[in-house]
Amino acid sequence: MSKSKTGQKMISKKVTLSVRAPDAKEVILMGDFNNWNSKRHPMKKTGNGLWNETVILAPGKYEYKFLIDGNWETDPSNDQICFNCFGTLNNVLNL
Repeated sequence: MSKSKTGQKMISKKVTLSVRAPDAKEVILMGDFNNWNSKRHPMKKTGNGLWNETVILAPGKYEYKFLIDGNWETDPSNDQICFNCFGTLNNVLNL
């Protein structure tokens, strides 16, 4: 558990992100919370084409995307988006 600048304890939260990709061979959760590292959060296929990954995050604002078989995809279940430095869109997660 980390502390905020005011010394208050910040409680991290478990967040599960999911995407439906029935034909995918590999889905990776990438975001600024893992330095966009493709090795950190490979997602698990759970059935019916759904892929899940749970991360533990401190309160804050995060940007993320899915890497599905090498192709960047936004999260269709999250309408909070922003432009990234490449001129494409990232999803935004506010905790």
